[in-house]
Amino acid sequence: MWLSDTIDMKPYKSDKSKKEQVQQMFDNIAPTYDRLNHTLSLNIDRLWRRRTVKMVARYAPKTILDMATGTGDLALVMARRMPQAEITGIDLSEGMLEVARQKASRTELAHRVKFEVGDAEHINHADGSFDAATVAFGVRNFGDIEQGLCEMARVLRVGGRIFVLEFSTPRNRFIRWAYGIYSHKILPRIGGAISHDRAAYQYLPESVEEFPSPERFMEIMRRAGLKECHARSLTFGIAHIYIGIK
Repeated sequence: MWLSDTIDMKPYKSDKSKKEQVQQMFDNIAPTYDRLNHTLSLNIDRLWRRRTVKMVARYAPKTILDMATGTGDLALVMARRMPQAEITGIDLSEGMLEVARQKASRTELAHRVKFEVGDAEHINHADGSFDAATVAFGVRNFGDIEQGLCEMARVLRVGGRIFVLEFSTPRNRFIRWAYGIYSHKILPRIGGAISHDRAAYQYLPESVEEFPSPERFMEIMRRAGLKECHARSLTFGIAHIYIGIK
């Protein structure tokens, strides 16, 4: 059976490509993104990132690519947890990266974390450049999910691992119902009021609903050349950590 590797939904009603609109959206919401992210998730997103970093740290990578790094939350937590590692964070949005650079400059980690503007589907690094690659809450914003995963695998050394932290649709009927009310009724109102971009906070939960199920996403990972793919459910299936080996 053919599996979709794109999410066609776009944040805004315009003729721009999805990639251009995603870049515009994150530039718009960058100043309030961290505050809203932690507030709207009740800080559970911090726990999920720490759990992801703990899994990455088991393999003691020395070079890590953090794709769709955003404001650098995951990259900076990895740098603190793994003092031997150098992290390269890449994102489409210069607005988000500016926030990331400011956060890094206020720590002792700036010399081990660098941030670059870039595209998941065309990563400007050589084959086998990294020991590990991560992406947190960004893979569903790729223009082409499989192509993005292929590129992440390309710049990974043989035996290296990809870790994807992403939202998913809970399977429990009650959890799914409650989560749906929160993400479609409450989140857009609060997010829109604070960020002044309600369309962004309508797009984000809707893109979660379009994201492939864990089984389908792992099949896309395998098509991208990864093996031993598996997933760990977080908080009643609201999110998953996916792992694959090159």
